[in-house]
Amino acid sequence: MDIQLKEDKILNIITSIILVIITLIAFYPLYFVFIASFSDPVSVSLGETWLFPKGINLEGYKNILSEQKIWTGYANSLVYTVIGTILNVVVTMATAFPLTIKDLPGKKYIMIYFMITMFFGGGLIPTYFLMKNLGLLDNRLVMIIPGLISVWNVTIARTNIQSTIPDELIEAARMDGCSFIGCFFRMILPLSKAIMAVLVLYYGVGHWNAYFSAMIYLSDTAKYPLQLVLREILIQTELTLELIQDNEMARKSMENVELMKYGIIVVASVPVLILYPAVQKYFVKGVMVGSLKG
Repeated sequence: MDIQLKEDKILNIITSIILVIITLIAFYPLYFVFIASFSDPVSVSLGETWLFPKGINLEGYKNILSEQKIWTGYANSLVYTVIGTILNVVVTMATAFPLTIKDLPGKKYIMIYFMITMFFGGGLIPTYFLMKNLGLLDNRLVMIIPGLISVWNVTIARTNIQSTIPDELIEAARMDGCSFIGCFFRMILPLSKAIMAVLVLYYGVGHWNAYFSAMIYLSDTAKYPLQLVLREILIQTELTLELIQDNEMARKSMENVELMKYGIIVVASVPVLILYPAVQKYFVKGVMVGSLKG
């Protein structure tokens, strides 16, 4: 018995050491980007900045935050993320719940139809014409409606509902006169907080990082999300750098560009870093329960 306990302790120590090493490996790139965003760019390029910031330089952040387009992009991304995520979660849960009903007519064929969309798409050009015919070109809704639902997330939500909410509970509510819509709002949603938190994180991060749809379908810069605004700023800065003839000025501008690159990563990551701790306690539970059975 003592030998078994000793072996368990050794295994726990080894596992903990491995997990700490993996955590440090995963965390260090984020930490390096953070300290490099306000360190001397020369020190960063020479590899002298790797554990602590060296030669504090906030010019990158000053240049980023002085751009009015950044704040407009932040506001746009927040609107797209908040409204889009709410609609995503509601539509996903509303789609997943009927698929858990055993006697739903044609349920098998509905799932096959959903699965086909995961493997085949119309392509960029047909999709562009579709958005045009729907009147979504240069429309803020193009950032929300085309990605309103994810088949993969519907599958996760359906599996979660089947795993955590007994069919007998729904049947009892139905016998008491509760409609399917009533069951959805009074039972399914309150009992599915864990998987909804997972969906919020998945959809929220997706909306926050979205830029390709805006680049293709939006032409008004006032409607650009943050990611596309930051991309435009970097491109404009690099183009301006190519036009500078003075070597000293070019060197300073290049340093500012390097600072801005790291600063932009930090600025764009802040909302996600704030969101994750808020849903962390539900995240593991929701993912594990949603993966128990299909």
